[in-house]
Amino acid sequence: MIQAFVFDLDGVLTDTAEYHFLAWQQLATQLGIDFSREDNELLKGVDRMGSLELILKLGKVQLSQDEKLKLAAQKNTDYLKLVESMSPADLFPGVLPLFSSLKAAGIKTALASASKNAALVLQKLGIPDLFDYVADSNFIQNGKPDPEIFLTCAKALGIAPERCIGVEDAPAGVTAIKAAGMYALGIGEARALAQADLVIPAVSAINQPLLTRLLTM
Repeated sequence: MIQAFVFDLDGVLTDTAEYHFLAWQQLATQLGIDFSREDNELLKGVDRMGSLELILKLGKVQLSQDEKLKLAAQKNTDYLKLVESMSPADLFPGVLPLFSSLKAAGIKTALASASKNAALVLQKLGIPDLFDYVADSNFIQNGKPDPEIFLTCAKALGIAPERCIGVEDAPAGVTAIKAAGMYALGIGEARALAQADLVIPAVSAINQPLLTRLLTM
């Protein structure tokens, strides 16, 4: 029986992906690197420094570690300016009903986000109290696709990974879920999330019959 759901944040519960894209694109332009929305897809589920490395590789730009740290901090500042405008209205449809159903069923919930700003985003959305445990990249050494963040959540909840369902919209996240030994529920397109055990278009697609089926696997 499933005892916990472990959610990614961006692209699953809300969409800050556009804010990330705009901040990264501004930085890339500053460096003379062409950075498109298609390029941005490579960054899904990847942490900040990993994303910067991908952009630098795209532009064949080499920098010192100190320069990279300064650029990563600059991107974060630009991103946070955009996040300030978020509110509970930015939650995806179906999120609150799903969490209500999970709580009613006695299912634990955790957040496993690659963002260092997850706590701030949760506050802006008005949902920090929905989670029994929150982990972001401040808590771990290895980002997705490494399973560390999902295993950290399972351990904190006191629930075996095989009793958890991980919910992700990024291939790197799905890889991390499977490596952790959890059931992987993908949000998005099946073609992009082929490794997931089940793919649905959005959280709002988790109706009561599907939730019952997932909880009784």
